[in-house]
Amino acid sequence: MSMDVHHLAGRPVIIGGGIAGLMTALHLAPEPVLLLSRTPLGADASSTWAQGGLAASLGDDDDPELHLADTLAAGDGLCDADAARRVAYAAPAAIEDLARLGVRFDRTPEGALRLGLEAAHSRRRIVHAGGDGSGREVMRGLVAAVRSTPTIAVVEGVEARQLAVEDGSISGVLASCSTGPVFLATGRVILATGGIGGLFDDTTNPLGNCGQGLALAARAGAVLADLEFIQFHPTALDGPGRPMPLISEAIRGEGATIVDETGRRFLVGVRGAELAPRDIVARAVWNHLSKGHRAFLDVREKPGATFARQFPTIASACSKAGIDPARDLIPIRPAQHYHMGGIAVDLAGRTSVPGLWACGEVASTGLHGANRLASNSLTEAVVCARWVAESVAASPGGGGKPAMAPDLPAPDPRPVRPLLSRALGVTRDDAGLKEAARALLPLAQHHAAASDPAAVGLMITIAALLRQESRGAHFRTDFPHHAAVARRSQITLDAALAAARELASSPMLESAL
Repeated sequence: MSMDVHHLAGRPVIIGGGIAGLMTALHLAPEPVLLLSRTPLGADASSTWAQGGLAASLGDDDDPELHLADTLAAGDGLCDADAARRVAYAAPAAIEDLARLGVRFDRTPEGALRLGLEAAHSRRRIVHAGGDGSGREVMRGLVAAVRSTPTIAVVEGVEARQLAVEDGSISGVLASCSTGPVFLATGRVILATGGIGGLFDDTTNPLGNCGQGLALAARAGAVLADLEFIQFHPTALDGPGRPMPLISEAIRGEGATIVDETGRRFLVGVRGAELAPRDIVARAVWNHLSKGHRAFLDVREKPGATFARQFPTIASACSKAGIDPARDLIPIRPAQHYHMGGIAVDLAGRTSVPGLWACGEVASTGLHGANRLASNSLTEAVVCARWVAESVAASPGGGGKPAMAPDLPAPDPRPVRPLLSRALGVTRDDAGLKEAARALLPLAQHHAAASDPAAVGLMITIAALLRQESRGAHFRTDFPHHAAVARRSQITLDAALAAARELASSPMLESAL
């Protein structure tokens, strides 16, 4: 493609075409905005694949304080309580916003929103759209709204490779398209690039999502937060396909159980059993697998005959794998699913770099703490997009002078995947983390295709080394207990590189820790 970028100079640039990016663009209207998407809108976004829905206190027996309490409990002492409260109170209105934009939510015969139950929620508050196709339906509605908004210029097939910084502030975006590199002059950039699933062998996310937004921000000097907290979904379909099909915990909310090859429910002794927080269920399944057992989801009695109608996406994935859920157990194993950490932002999405905002999974608002409460992620993206747009609209535009953009390589996470999969899985330890840091350092320091994925992996690894405790989704077998005080973590790329260099020269890493 050929891009005439001169008439686009100065307008806000949104990088990412998932729910966070689309909602931010819609809230910025009628201000002209440029939205960059690496693929056709919705084609390779985690948002499209989301099954669970959006959490909001809409039931007669529910209220935002109960939603807040469940969020804080799941976050295991590390949530930003103010952020969680604001999101919980804003969530019901966000559902109304989506409905006005044309999203078709599941409703009862009387027209009320149908509310589902998921793990660690004390009430039915999960709003679905299309059964287990919630993300797909929300994206359909938002893509249609964006394409019909004349002030939003959508440019597909373009990938941001680097952020330009002048005098400490954002001055533009270096991007790549089919005809080569291009420079977009702007003083306002919003990162909405999603997560890090492509950095792991076993993931439920698109393999192209390999932490690009984190790398862009980190190389621009931004502070990142809570990177060590990576959520592994306990019930991914165990088979050869990658990415792994997700089996939503909404099924467990409808009564499905987890059993081993003998038919035993090995979670019975766990508080909350199948509906315990995700980190607890994932570790229980992982530990059972590590002892030579297998793990399965049993849906034969509950949901039973209604399974295929309630969960058509999952039923289709099972069918492709030769599994009939009405008769067969569904084999499962944990897989990387969501990143609680990200670019450190306030609730307006502002990062530590002037002119740079972040929204959605790439951002760390403090809402999720050490372990995201189910279905809070899409809610966060929709709620925070409004606040990000308001902040961007109130900020001056501008940007750097047009410049020749270097032809930077596309990120290739394949050399990084085995390193992170071994060291940063459901359980971690000192030896594995140090081994990964030493291996990632030379990759992160070079200017090659694996450098950005390696830089992101290195920052996560160093953050995990520094957290010498177990909390939420971060479980250290050598530090299995909580520290006395719960503290959020922060790191920069320079700090991670310095720690890794010291580790390489001194195996004890004494001063860095």
